[in-house]
Order: sequence, then C-alpha cells, then structure tokens
Amino acid sequence: MKKTLVIIIHPDLESSVINKRWMAALAASPDQYTVHDLHRAYPDEKIDVQREQELLSTHDKVIFQFPFYWFNCPPFFKKWLDEVLTHGWAYGVGSGYQLAGKKIALAITAGIRKADYTATGRYKYTLAELTAPFEVTFNYIRADYKSFFAFYGMEHDPSVEKMEEGTREYLSFIAGI
Repeated sequence: MKKTLVIIIHPDLESSVINKRWMAALAASPDQYTVHDLHRAYPDEKIDVQREQELLSTHDKVIFQFPFYWFNCPPFFKKWLDEVLTHGWAYGVGSGYQLAGKKIALAITAGIRKADYTATGRYKYTLAELTAPFEVTFNYIRADYKSFFAFYGMEHDPSVEKMEEGTREYLSFIAGI
C-alpha cells in the first residue's frame, strides 16, 4: 500500500488551530501519510517543480489541505498548480497525463458556518460551487477527483470536542478515498 501525500498549504500554520491539529494527526502515522508543508519547504515560494512532480508520481492519493478564505485557496496553492501541473507532464499532446487515475481530494477549513455556504445562506453559494474550478482542473488532467472534506465554523465553535471530532472525520474521509 502506497502512502497518501497530504500537501499542506497554509500561510500561517503556527497561528492555525485545526490545520495544525490535522497535520499533527497525520504526522502521527508516518507509515500512512507523507505530510508536505509547502510553506516550510519553500519559504521563498520558489517551487522545485521536479521535486513536486516526483512526490506526486510516487503516491496514489493526494490531499490538498488548506484554509478557505476570501472564497478561495491561499495564493501559494494557485502558484503551485500553475507551476507544477505543466503542459507535457500533467496534460497536453504527448503527455503521459502523469496524474491520470490518481485520487485527489481537498481538505478545507472554513471558519464560517456551513449554513452560510448554501443557496439561501449568507454567501449564496455552496462550498462545492466555490471549489468547482479545482474539480475542473483535476478532471482536465484526468485525475480521479474525490471532492472535499470541509471543517466549518471554527470561528463560532472553537471547542476541543469539535476539533477532535473533525480530526477523526477527516482521517476517516482520507481512509475512504
């Protein structure tokens, strides 16, 4: 069984609560997970594209874990997608579609309540609608997109119980992919 690659994209992980908790839970099982913190690996945001592509190539499952703010991913994740998913490697004529069939999912922390992410909620869109560009991207490169796991409402209920339950659910989500 190959390990799952979990790519953490958090611009301020030290101040995080749930992302840091998830990362610790993943790191406790190094036989199951390769935890890759992009900001720690590239503090200058100069991405080693070959290294990233090799990491992706050696894993069957990839999870991108990040906080969702301003209704999007952190900018470094977008930069990573632009630089790592290159023409001729991830897609395009003559490409081996190197990520074809790999299971890919998102793990999102959203500080606001789930009810706010509904057609009748405060923001008028669901998280599935707001993350549709990721689905299109991963389908374009022929990966097997498995949607997302979301932890909602940390701003409103920062209880230890909620964090522990969310961590168990997150690990269960990954195991089910």
